[in-house]
Amino acid sequence: MAMPSSLLWAVDIFGRVYTLSTVGQYWELCKDTQLEFKRVSAVKQCCWGIACDHQVYTYVFSGDVPIRYQEETYENQRWNPVGGFCEKLLPSDRWQWSDVSGLKHQQLDSFTLPSPHWEWESDWYVDENIGGEPTEKGGWTYAIDFPSTYTKDKRWNSCVRRRRWIRYRRYKSRDVWAKIVSQDEPDQLPDPFNDISIGGWEITDEPLGRLSVWAVSLQGRVWYRENVCHHNPEGSTWSLVTTPGEVVQISCGPYDLLWATLWEGQAIVREGIDRNNPQGISWSIVESPSSENGIMHVSVGVDVVWCVTKDRKVWFRRGVNSHNPCGTSWIEMVGEMMMVTVGLNNQVWGIGCDDRAIYFRQGVTPSELSGKTWKAIVSGRESDRSQTGSSTSLLSAGCFFTDDIQNQTSAVIQGDADPSSDTELPTSPASTALLGAAAAGDGPASQADTSARLPVDPLHAEQGEATAASARNDKDNLDMNKPPGNPNPSAELQWINIDLKEAQKHPVLSVSSFADTSSLSSLGAFSVGAEDQYGADEHPLWAWVSGGGCLVDLHSPLKWFSAPSGLSSSVQSLSLSITPAQTAAWRKQIFQQLSERTKRELENFRHYEQAIEQSVWVKTGALQWWRNWKPHKWMDVRVALEQFTGSDGMRDSILFIYYMYHEEKKYIHVFLNEVTIIVEVLNEAKHSFALYTPERTKQRWPIRLAAATEQEMHDWLSLLNMSCCESRRIQGPPSHHAIWSVTCKGDIFVSEPSPELEAGPQQMPCDQMFWRQVGGHLRLIESNSRGVVWGIGHDHTAWLYTGGYGGGFIQGLASSADNIYTQSDVKCVYIYENQRWNPVTGYSSRGLPTDRYMWSDASGLQECTKTNTKPPSPQWSWVSDWYIDFSAAGGTDREGWQYAADFPASYHGHKTMKDFVRRRRWARKCKIVTNGPWLEVPPVTLWDISIIPSSDADDEEAVALWAISDKGDVLCRLGVTQQNPAGTSWLHVGTDQPFISISIGAFYQVWAIARDGSAFYRGSVSPNKPAGDCWYHIPSPQKQKLKQVSVGRTSVFVLDKNGNLWYRQGITPSYPQGSAWDHVSNNIRKMSVGPLDQVWVIADKVQGSHSLSCGTVCHRTGVQPLEPKGLSWDYGIGGGWEHITVRGNATEASRGAVPDTTEENPAASKEGEDEESKGKTEHSKTPLMVSESQELDRNSVNC
Repeated sequence: MAMPSSLLWAVDIFGRVYTLSTVGQYWELCKDTQLEFKRVSAVKQCCWGIACDHQVYTYVFSGDVPIRYQEETYENQRWNPVGGFCEKLLPSDRWQWSDVSGLKHQQLDSFTLPSPHWEWESDWYVDENIGGEPTEKGGWTYAIDFPSTYTKDKRWNSCVRRRRWIRYRRYKSRDVWAKIVSQDEPDQLPDPFNDISIGGWEITDEPLGRLSVWAVSLQGRVWYRENVCHHNPEGSTWSLVTTPGEVVQISCGPYDLLWATLWEGQAIVREGIDRNNPQGISWSIVESPSSENGIMHVSVGVDVVWCVTKDRKVWFRRGVNSHNPCGTSWIEMVGEMMMVTVGLNNQVWGIGCDDRAIYFRQGVTPSELSGKTWKAIVSGRESDRSQTGSSTSLLSAGCFFTDDIQNQTSAVIQGDADPSSDTELPTSPASTALLGAAAAGDGPASQADTSARLPVDPLHAEQGEATAASARNDKDNLDMNKPPGNPNPSAELQWINIDLKEAQKHPVLSVSSFADTSSLSSLGAFSVGAEDQYGADEHPLWAWVSGGGCLVDLHSPLKWFSAPSGLSSSVQSLSLSITPAQTAAWRKQIFQQLSERTKRELENFRHYEQAIEQSVWVKTGALQWWRNWKPHKWMDVRVALEQFTGSDGMRDSILFIYYMYHEEKKYIHVFLNEVTIIVEVLNEAKHSFALYTPERTKQRWPIRLAAATEQEMHDWLSLLNMSCCESRRIQGPPSHHAIWSVTCKGDIFVSEPSPELEAGPQQMPCDQMFWRQVGGHLRLIESNSRGVVWGIGHDHTAWLYTGGYGGGFIQGLASSADNIYTQSDVKCVYIYENQRWNPVTGYSSRGLPTDRYMWSDASGLQECTKTNTKPPSPQWSWVSDWYIDFSAAGGTDREGWQYAADFPASYHGHKTMKDFVRRRRWARKCKIVTNGPWLEVPPVTLWDISIIPSSDADDEEAVALWAISDKGDVLCRLGVTQQNPAGTSWLHVGTDQPFISISIGAFYQVWAIARDGSAFYRGSVSPNKPAGDCWYHIPSPQKQKLKQVSVGRTSVFVLDKNGNLWYRQGITPSYPQGSAWDHVSNNIRKMSVGPLDQVWVIADKVQGSHSLSCGTVCHRTGVQPLEPKGLSWDYGIGGGWEHITVRGNATEASRGAVPDTTEENPAASKEGEDEESKGKTEHSKTPLMVSESQELDRNSVNC
């Protein structure tokens, strides 16, 4: 499965464009090789470039989700007494064909494709949907007059009507260089362009994927490309931006940083760039770091600026941030470069002056933005793989077969390295490599000679090369960084620890002195004027590099710095031939053999008595406990965990909590085999966790304990989790039928369902279910009974379950050794700035005494300022500053404010006469890095996902998996099987609007919810036609906007935005859309319908004997074929739960047990029937409801 990667773009001196992946080892030539380029500028989703004809081109990556744009126009009609509704309108009316406002005339044939890179998807058709409700067949909506409120129903006073026509166009020029054509004069751009830079995508989310594209013409003028965004990757027009002088080069960062260089050698900085002014307002001038040599090249990142002066010196700008884009001072760095480029997380690359190699800046971290040292990238080109194959095979043959071949190889290579015989040598790849190395053009001659005279047998060269390296180190006072176990140490560059100029004592070295001169696969540098194109094994000479789309993860190693050797590649190919299935089979076989041997060897000693009957093991510690009596507060306690190992080797544990009550020592104890869950509690002030038992779940009052440090809490959590699992004889990964859930904190829990959970004479209450934690951090999870489990993080990244267990704080035996990977997640923390209007000053932060805090959370009850708001827990760290969030529900004005008549009320994005208060939402991103049994599925980010709840199917049979991207596109995953749960690619399913929820049932019934709250059914989905053919609009329940759908075997349930749960009646195989909605319950947050049509929900406001909880797992009981809605609710673990999926649980209770019970005790059965029939009338519409007046108890563990 492919790990997520990004690309470094570069142009060689012949104008060919290459890319190097962060997980790759070879430069790959760009697919479209017809053009020669001067410069490129890249971001993650695309690359812009200037070709040698001075024309601008864009290269948009192909993806599974197409780039579509919706064109729309409205057909308007007026009623007259003679002919009814007709096209004849009054002179004061709008056009017959117009835009939504009626002010712009736009007929169907007036719409043309903006450039040759687009194509129409289909012809015009009528949209038969208004505000989530289906209209009559013609799509008409009626009103009294233009403009007015339109409804789908025709009334006696409906004098006008209109309908919406839509048509989609699709961007087709992907994975090719598409020429940007000027709208005004197709043959001529405003000026021939000389430099280009793209960035600015982090300034705002609106419109989606907006980019700032800046260009510099040969005349020194700066141009800005308007309207470049996801739906319009080419933009529309060029607009001129005035500058204080002639500009040579420009650089744009991902946020609001933009620098350019002038002919005179100064830099200019653009100020005032924000979401409303992406072009900025004014320029400021920054002087060159050196008075004799002006700035030649500049590159900016998130909050860093690097530049190269005309004497090729490299400089770093101190003090740059969004409040001070000009920075404060320059620091000179060691090394001489032609140019530098800054990447996504401020990583830096440069092109060396003398050898034209690309160098990567090592040691760049958030705390040390200038990095430590330059290191050359020695990756070869993709095209070299086949040409270097002969030397590789010789090397591997020497290793794996005979000494003769090995000696021959050594002799050949030693002969090749001899400078005196270079005229008679055959031009084999190995000889070319060593000749290039020996004749390194610009490097110091003494070094080239030293390395050339050394023995270079590739299998015995380590000693000689190390000697040469140490000699060079002594000579140049350099530290050589040589990682352990590197098969080819000479491929590693010598580099110094830190090279800020201010800290250096020895003279400045040119970058060429770091050149790698004795490696088999890297070559000496050639002068720029070399007319012949370089041979197979020579390293390319680079003219330009762009890291704007390259994200280097500081935790994962790069493969760029060691040349691939023959030995490692052959070992790699050998290991790749062993499939995971074979490995699993071998493990199983070895385990069986060891088990049989153990049994065989212990058989003779069975009659001996056991020496030790049982053992006791105790762990003690000091924690704090949230006491049971009022006033509730934390108190210091001693805690002891006692573990008993019985004669059968089974372990049981008891947890004792010793406390003082009125100066009297008391204790409470908990048997760990009764504990149903141990969960970390989200609390800024304490490192706390909660223990639940069935009784405490009913009370909504867990045992809460707090540790002094996070590490101590994790130690206790890990130990208690392991003890609980041992007490319940649970180990290894979750089964395919497991029920997965996620808390509001993002923690993942899994429970093994008992057959009695769903049916049977004695149904198991769901508060007795045992939940254990699995490492990782997610927002939602979906599973099925074939073991296919996918999850989505808060940052919409898709993750695949690998089959492991443990991870996170769960270490040792309780965690699997393999299948655990690093996982990260990013989410936003929100606070609100509140203001009230007064007649003197207008809106101000001085409210009434009864008002909420002027900086608060969403409820207004808790004060949250920018300074006192912390990340959710110590595991999280801030990764951005506070910024205004313009995406708040209800809309905002240009400054992010929302208005209302008073606190709290419904907010809207425009001011009216009655609005006396306003608020705006501030957001700040934080990140968590953890680990667990999850692998990322790039590159599409997802909002929702659903897997078909299949039961006994063939292992090789495809598993239907549907998803919705975070942009609202509906996707179908191809190639998902039990053996390959990741699948192969996404298939896009067209829709007329963005969607937010999707679910696929057991017989390929696909239901979905659109963003406007309307429901849709997808027709004709089958294994042979995985995407189906068309959407059917299903009317929503009266005046309700839907937000989630879940489809089981035969049942369809939906959830509306007010928390009401609805069941779809009348669904039959011949009429799968059903006939009507039936209300089931209220106060529901999330729900999941399983393969047996079982219904589980996350409910709000569940009453316990001690307190009220939000986010509680509840199970619908009494679900039968004749009673698909069920009868009543059974309350499980909570609160603080956010998501649950039971779509893997296809375990049915044995049916043989039911009749036996009936025969044995008919009276009891009769009594049960009476109770059931009574419960049927009583509970069929049981609401999850408590009195609204009752406040939530602050002691309960809530979200």
